[in-house]
Amino acid sequence: MTMTHPIAPARAGASPTASTVLTALMEARTGQQIASGRSWRLDTALKPLLRERGLGTLDQLVGQLLDGSDPGLGDRIVDALLNGETSFFRDGPYLDQVVDVVAAAESAGHRIRIWSAGCSTGQEPLSLAMLFAERFEATGTPVPEIIATDVSDQAIARARAGTYSQFEIQRGLPVRRMMRWFDGGGIDGQWTARPELLRLVTYRRQNLLAETRPSGLFDLVLCRNVLLYLSAEIKMQVFGRFVRALRPGGTLVLGAGETVIGQTALFGPSARHRGFYTRQIR
Repeated sequence: MTMTHPIAPARAGASPTASTVLTALMEARTGQQIASGRSWRLDTALKPLLRERGLGTLDQLVGQLLDGSDPGLGDRIVDALLNGETSFFRDGPYLDQVVDVVAAAESAGHRIRIWSAGCSTGQEPLSLAMLFAERFEATGTPVPEIIATDVSDQAIARARAGTYSQFEIQRGLPVRRMMRWFDGGGIDGQWTARPELLRLVTYRRQNLLAETRPSGLFDLVLCRNVLLYLSAEIKMQVFGRFVRALRPGGTLVLGAGETVIGQTALFGPSARHRGFYTRQIR
């Protein structure tokens, strides 16, 4: 007797068609791909949205998406699916090297500019702001201009507010810095960055798929743990945008599991800083 093995439906009652629609939406809006083996992300990330709308399955959510009755639903879905994993002083040695790169670039005589691309809820740019603000207090060296962008409206709104839960504030942030740069810790457990720290970062919504980018040239671009989710074709486009955003000799910083080697000739490994990449074209 020949036995067949039908494709198991996705969790939460999602059909393969619903999963296809949702993953295609994510890729079209952000360039990020959800591998078939990680389709569980759809269920986990979208459950709160299902509850909010009184829906039982992802198929019903896709039905509302396709009928066009809520023009903002696509953005809500994408925001929910984005991987916003971040923390203060994540991969601390990388950030220490950023300070070293900035110190070397300061000899050019212009104000240093840093772009934190894919900043999520703001922990990375605020970590940089703390490092450079403390350096200013110790040496009087000007703080670089820090521009931080993300594709998610919700993430940018949270970053601008600078308010974090007790769990978020404790992830990577030493107590000394927490007390120096944040207020809070009351009954609600919320901590908010002080105005003098928030003023050091300018937040903007920015899609890395778009041709537009923050104006002006940068000395340093950080885009950590974003390219992991992009196709090779989209990565090439993003590398092109980064190289046009950097000054000659500028530096690109990727995540610990990312590299430009074998993917683009626009950047090459830094001679001084492991995991950093230098703009090759002049």
